Amino acid sequence: MLSRDLLRQQSDRVRQALIDRGQEPTALDHWQAIDAERRAAVTAGDELKRRRNEASKEVGQRKSRGLPADELIAEVSGMKERLESLEARISTLDEDLADLELRFPNLPHDSVPVGPDASANRVERTVGEPRRFGFEPKAHWDLGTDLGILDFERGAKITGARFTVYRAAAARLERALISFMLDLHTREHGYVEFLPPFIVNRESLVGTGQLPKFEQDLFHLEGTSYYLVPTAEVPLTNLHRDETLDEGGLPRRYTAYTPCFRSEAGSYGKDVRGLIRQHQFSKVELVQLAAPETSFDQLEEMTRHAGRVLELLDLPYRVICLSTGDMGFSAAKTYDLEVWLPSQNTYREISSCSNCGDFQARRANLRVKGVGGKTRLLHTLNGSGLAVGRTLVAILENCQNADGTVTIPERLRPYLHGQERIEREG
Repeated sequence: MLSRDLLRQQSDRVRQALIDRGQEPTALDHWQAIDAERRAAVTAGDELKRRRNEASKEVGQRKSRGLPADELIAEVSGMKERLESLEARISTLDEDLADLELRFPNLPHDSVPVGPDASANRVERTVGEPRRFGFEPKAHWDLGTDLGILDFERGAKITGARFTVYRAAAARLERALISFMLDLHTREHGYVEFLPPFIVNRESLVGTGQLPKFEQDLFHLEGTSYYLVPTAEVPLTNLHRDETLDEGGLPRRYTAYTPCFRSEAGSYGKDVRGLIRQHQFSKVELVQLAAPETSFDQLEEMTRHAGRVLELLDLPYRVICLSTGDMGFSAAKTYDLEVWLPSQNTYREISSCSNCGDFQARRANLRVKGVGGKTRLLHTLNGSGLAVGRTLVAILENCQNADGTVTIPERLRPYLHGQERIEREG
């Protein structure tokens, strides 16, 4: 959430940021009109209070001298009614302002490329070389079906479209990837592991920016204020909602595995085959709480941590800095990691690492106390470390063999009791 001081004092900057993000600045115009009315109402209320206090004082003076005060008393009573009406209007205007403020996206950092969409994204680096196959590589949905480890038809029968049943080696590989990622981040990268609830309340989703703007993307539990978690970013970031942390303990690095549930509203017709875009998928999330002075250094670190997973699995990838028109709602700067998929002959997103600045912290009231006891908003960062299903896809496609088997990356084999290949089971 943007501060009211920023919206008032740097409105031109906010307006340009909205335009750079591909949004019409009409919401800002609306906010400014409401804010002007509110300030006028506050000024009028203050003046009315001053006049009422003076009149009340004069009533007391008249009574003490035995003079009539009925007319003045009636005037004071009228002032009270007008003041109550003004205060009620100010309360309504405050609610309108707060609702609008929750819908403004974060301001892009100066280092973010300006552009309308993904065409303006900037390639930062490419790691590894795509494998050259001596045969026509299969797509993961064909590999998984031929090996008998991915069952799309039964997933659709049990639930519906964009749900999949993992069987045998695929189920074990998913579990192995989760354990491998968590071990890497906790043992080598210094993250503390959590197992949070997979259901979160409305306040948590407001705190990280999913609500109110993106309600259509969430699965709501009818009759409650609960939602299925769209990402572990939500519970991890909200661990310290309404708390003040000691600056000496920053940065805090947290990680968690959760299933993630998303309605994928607006994605009709996209990635309808396979595991790329599912309503339910597994993800290992990284979250950092940082001091404002170091948060962009922490973003670079987090991006390296996510990339390390791919490097250890020997999967080619590249790092992209997203443009203003392609960034997420809460982000000030985002790096996407894109893994190579042979079947599509292109790179596809497997992780997004974002610095949200104080945007989420203001919504969730996340503060840090520094030297001298001064408190301020901290900065929040989040990233996928990684999306597990997409990592499984990348392994199947990049590590496939001409005979239809899949070679398991060496780093994963200890998690699979030394298994070296995935072959058809049953």
